[in-house]
Amino acid sequence: MSGKIVLVGGGVRCGKSRFALELAQKLGTRRTFIATSEPFDDEMRERARRHREERVGLFETVEEPRRLCEVLQEDAADVAVVDCVTLWLSNLLLRGDAPEAILGEVDRLVGVLQRRRSATILVTNEVGMGLVPETPLGRTFRDVSGGAHQRLAAAADEVYFGALGLLLRIKPGNWVVGAGG
Repeated sequence: MSGKIVLVGGGVRCGKSRFALELAQKLGTRRTFIATSEPFDDEMRERARRHREERVGLFETVEEPRRLCEVLQEDAADVAVVDCVTLWLSNLLLRGDAPEAILGEVDRLVGVLQRRRSATILVTNEVGMGLVPETPLGRTFRDVSGGAHQRLAAAADEVYFGALGLLLRIKPGNWVVGAGG
């Protein structure tokens, strides 16, 4: 039997990460938070530190910008939160991985998620609703993100979309689940 796969996407600062953390606390007592960011400047390092402190006692934090599949295969918690998929994709793209290879890695991630016995909540940013990026790298990132989101949404048991401080469950069926703050 496989664990539940939940995809939580939407715009920046819409409440999706907070929703994912609250949902994870309902799904199990042993919780892992997998952070995919790489803080390259002081502001991002401070932000990451604050977020780690907020999770102390609630989640074991694993910081892994690229080896997401391996971390999830090794994770034995009741529930894992991955925050966020688009940063993971960006890390692979900036490393020089070809778009086809990255989407192959997404397919491998889907297989890992389907074999897991515990729940996984994936947080991601919807980047395909804005302007067409003006650079080739920006357009490639948008396209890779869109392909990844299609694959992950198809595999997910539940999909939530955040906008304007609200989250809407779009799979299986529509309903608003809460307001952000």
